[in-house]
Amino acid sequence: MPRYRSLIRTPEFTPLFLGTAAQNAAATVGGLALATLVYRATGSPLLSAVSMFGPSLAQVLGATFLLSGADRLPPRTTLTAVSLAFAAGTALQALPGLPTGALLTVVLLLGLVASLGGGVRWGLLNEILTKDGYLPGRSLFNMMSGLTQITGYATGGALLTALSPRTCLLLAAALYLTAALTLRLGLTARPPRATGRPSPSATWRTNAELWSSRPRRLTYLGLWLPNGLVVGCESLYVAYTPGAAGTLFACAALGMFAGDVTVGRLLPPAARSRATTPLLLLLAAPYLLFLLHPPLPVAAFCVAVASVGFGASLAQQERLMALTADELAGHALGLHSAGMLTLQGLSAALAGSLAQLTSPAVAMAATAATSLLATLALATATRRAQPPAAAEPQSPPSSSSRSSRSRCSSRAASR
Repeated sequence: MPRYRSLIRTPEFTPLFLGTAAQNAAATVGGLALATLVYRATGSPLLSAVSMFGPSLAQVLGATFLLSGADRLPPRTTLTAVSLAFAAGTALQALPGLPTGALLTVVLLLGLVASLGGGVRWGLLNEILTKDGYLPGRSLFNMMSGLTQITGYATGGALLTALSPRTCLLLAAALYLTAALTLRLGLTARPPRATGRPSPSATWRTNAELWSSRPRRLTYLGLWLPNGLVVGCESLYVAYTPGAAGTLFACAALGMFAGDVTVGRLLPPAARSRATTPLLLLLAAPYLLFLLHPPLPVAAFCVAVASVGFGASLAQQERLMALTADELAGHALGLHSAGMLTLQGLSAALAGSLAQLTSPAVAMAATAATSLLATLALATATRRAQPPAAAEPQSPPSSSSRSSRSRCSSRAASR
């Protein structure tokens, strides 16, 4: 398995890494500022949760209509355009006097744009790195995301004590512009991985092809359900402790960083596979303690320990790539990202609704219990499924992507 140092020396890896880091920093600062702005204006845990995680709700539309563009659009142009769209949308949210309904509309539109960006980004990463480099590469991205969130939420929390939420949103828009510039100047103009025009019909055909394999279906559900439900717990941090939500988000990011280091670098392949279910159980179990309304230090510890379980997604993505043809890698990863974020958005909305009726603590514990049940059900179904990923034949490339096989192979050989 390649070392992190060798990944950084890979052409185009560093600009993609830095551009994504700037986007993550913008998302953390901007998301916390927007959730705070909405909560101060409405006092609603539901609207606060949806404002922060609402972009995820639009992912289902992107997965239905736009995802074929993940392999059929030029990566550099698409990723740059996505960052520019987020810069404009975030700046729009900072306008004084903008109604809450208009804010949430912008949030959902940005989520629709993001549904395409995830597939393009991870498909490009899979193309830039060698086959055995994707897992450590994605691990490094996840670790960066964790560190960025630790810094971003801590910084965002500090900024919100000194500046207004709208000023913090403008700072986030500037970070999105920085990401766009980094991607435009640092990436080369690669052709799309597949031929043909993006269209809803092409998206539906490839989605059906990916969904037709039971092992892939179970892998997708394992990536979406337990993870998404726990993010529903996270969406209530602002309502649970309005003055210290940044601390909880930073502790969650610290735990996620520890999990990614452990799974991405320390565990061998066989151990990664065996650790998936225990990690997913760990992801949810500590949130049950929120029923006891623990003080902030205990709550922060629970959040950090739980977030180590996010490392399970690395092993699950490794299995997904083993079950998927190279020509469909971008679409497959985009479907994973869109489905995961959709479930996160739905969970945030459901957890926020439950918190409206009960309390944030009760809603967090109930959502975590549902995640535990989902993990156990999926583990049982996986044991009964057709064996090994190695025995699962890869899906044949669709007619629109078959002609791109030679281009993909030649670029892989040159790496």
